[in-house]
Amino acid sequence: MAERVGVVGMGLMGSAFTHHLLQGGFKVQGFDIDEQRVRQFHERGGEPVESPAATARGARWVLTSLPTSEIVREVVLGPNGIAQDAPKGLIIADASTSRPQDSEKLGAELAERGIRFLDSCVSGTSAMAWKKDLIVIAGGTVEDFNACKPLFAGFSRAAYHMGPAGSGAMAKLIINLILFGNRLALAEGLVLGMKAGVEGESLLHVLQDAACSSKTMIDKGPKMLKGDYTPEGQVKTSLKDARLALEQGARLGAPMLVTSLWTQLQQAAYQQGLTDMDSSSFIEVLRNMAGLPTRK
Repeated sequence: MAERVGVVGMGLMGSAFTHHLLQGGFKVQGFDIDEQRVRQFHERGGEPVESPAATARGARWVLTSLPTSEIVREVVLGPNGIAQDAPKGLIIADASTSRPQDSEKLGAELAERGIRFLDSCVSGTSAMAWKKDLIVIAGGTVEDFNACKPLFAGFSRAAYHMGPAGSGAMAKLIINLILFGNRLALAEGLVLGMKAGVEGESLLHVLQDAACSSKTMIDKGPKMLKGDYTPEGQVKTSLKDARLALEQGARLGAPMLVTSLWTQLQQAAYQQGLTDMDSSSFIEVLRNMAGLPTRK
């Protein structure tokens, strides 16, 4: 008998999650405030439901993929929230990029209600999500992590248990801040090459094969080079994540030099109207600083 899973949030990442789960034979019931996303979900074979609470009906797991931890809390504990009529033994797996302390607090509150919780962050772009080329980084009990392995296998290529609730969210922020540095260095190098008149395709090919190569160069290099900012992850989301990382650095007294600069560049891109574009569009800020024309 097919396992039933609820999903709340079917945006850039959530849509890919539901696609793979449906392809993997799961029965998926989903909720989103965006009617177009819901229609697309239904066309793929999913079962739309009327509220976050309804996603938990008869489900073994509910997977959330939402913009902020504040929204996650409202969706879980608010009116018509997932916790309202959650069946015994339900596990909520939150794939959002959340504040670690918020995940820890939510997990503790749900435990008092007999509901299990994992902060189940994912690493990868939405394009990688559609290829099932994501990893899950989870925080919670080992027992709950093991119970979620079939779910994680349904939409990712690997899953890692990082420790208690909040650990997955912290690991995700660390992954992101290292990505920030990779993308910043790539954009800076490409802009220097553009100013020097180096042929772009040749330069990127060499960078991808050189000692500095990274997944970022493969995934984001062509977008930066061509000015194609079709969103795989948006400036507004990147800015939010960067601010969360800075907050943790301030809380723990850790240096956040690269993250501080990245945040300012994403803020500049946001103010220049690139809010909903791919986070790689910040290269236009550097191009402007270099006196190169803005590409729309």
